[in-house]
Amino acid sequence: MKEEKIGLLPLYLKLYDDTVPSMRPRIENFLATIKAALEQEGLSIISAPICRVEQEFRTAVELLEESDVAAIVTLHLAYSPSLESAEVLAGTKLPVIVLDTTESFAFDSGVDADEILYNHGIHGVQDLCNLLCRYHKTFSVFAGHYLESNVLKRTARACRGAIIAKRMRAARVGLVGGPFVGMGDFCVPFDELRRDIGIEIVSYDEQRGMEAIHSVSQKQIDDEWTIDQELFNVDPCVTRTLFDRTARVSLALRKWCEEENLSALTVNFLATENSNPALPVMPFTECSKSMMHGVGYAGEGDVLTAALVGALLAVFPETSFSEMFCPDWKGNSVFLSHMGEFNYRVCAGRPRMTEKDFPFTKAENPTVAYGTFKPGKASYVNLAPGGDGTYTLICTQGEVLPVSGVNHMGESVNGWFRPYGTVADFLERFSRLGGTHHSALVYGDAQEELEMFARCMGFGFVSL
Repeated sequence: MKEEKIGLLPLYLKLYDDTVPSMRPRIENFLATIKAALEQEGLSIISAPICRVEQEFRTAVELLEESDVAAIVTLHLAYSPSLESAEVLAGTKLPVIVLDTTESFAFDSGVDADEILYNHGIHGVQDLCNLLCRYHKTFSVFAGHYLESNVLKRTARACRGAIIAKRMRAARVGLVGGPFVGMGDFCVPFDELRRDIGIEIVSYDEQRGMEAIHSVSQKQIDDEWTIDQELFNVDPCVTRTLFDRTARVSLALRKWCEEENLSALTVNFLATENSNPALPVMPFTECSKSMMHGVGYAGEGDVLTAALVGALLAVFPETSFSEMFCPDWKGNSVFLSHMGEFNYRVCAGRPRMTEKDFPFTKAENPTVAYGTFKPGKASYVNLAPGGDGTYTLICTQGEVLPVSGVNHMGESVNGWFRPYGTVADFLERFSRLGGTHHSALVYGDAQEELEMFARCMGFGFVSL
């Protein structure tokens, strides 16, 4: 997966180069300091040259666009008149993040008056932001001293939100079997997904799939068996006949994903059929491994949630497709599960590979790897279509609970999520907002990134 980049756009005043050229070395040093500090926050930065007049800004923004950055972070090195840059920044499709910081931490009566020249960028920020508002350009702004506050961390989190949005707009989702007939909540016409979000759907070609399955070698299957001995606790019931037939389909599906450069995948389990040489068994383990390797997934032909999971994985590798199955009113939590797919990165311990009884179609039994979601802080994230091209990103903060004692849910993907607040209130609010029954579970503190993601996409955002 390629590394996403962020553009850094430094703003300055030509008058100072003309009248006080001695300022330039110190100004350039501060720019280098901020670039290095943003890189310390985990960002890959492309810095444009210092810009002063409109044509310089136009050239710089074009450069950053051509470099395929996910967002532009502006940095006022001094005052910079807004009419030199505002129209250019308002015209780009890239998200604009205004970093409002200065070199000096203290600026009191004891500071030398010459220091004004190096620390007065804030009124350039105010000038620019006013114009961006008048141009109706959505932007974010983060203020604080770069060393003595969390402003760089907040800026970096916003950048990661922009990266998620970039991945969402570029999503290529492989669709195997078509959406589950009758499931309406995630059902959005494909042309609308393409128009409103940018999602491209790649339908599984059965002839090509059949040929790919036949082309998988025994050596490839044996190599996969060796890898899986390390990844899973393998039950004695998993014979090589059982393993091989699932692995053959899994490896063919993996090859298809790689050839099509898919960012996500969705498989309708009802498409599996013993008599269908293109999908004779349900590849549960491959669907799960895809998430482990950064490819999104959702069940039942849910293209929208698959794209969401794929975009989130670009920033949060501990993200998994999931569903709420049952409320535990007594324990104030919700039981999370699915038929057999979850990101193995978020498993408490090694998943257990076993044989899955598969009565849903005439397909043969596949392998599956069950496990329990590991405990920890997490967000339950849902993208709810609202009709007419509108969407709401619902972010519910809480924690995945540890499991103590005997776990009778061990023959399934399982975990218990406790939202902050009561389960009853959470479920009421979630459904009032139109939350769908397919979601993503994101480990860690993701609130700020998710809010920025929604902002970049033009989605509504609600934190529960």
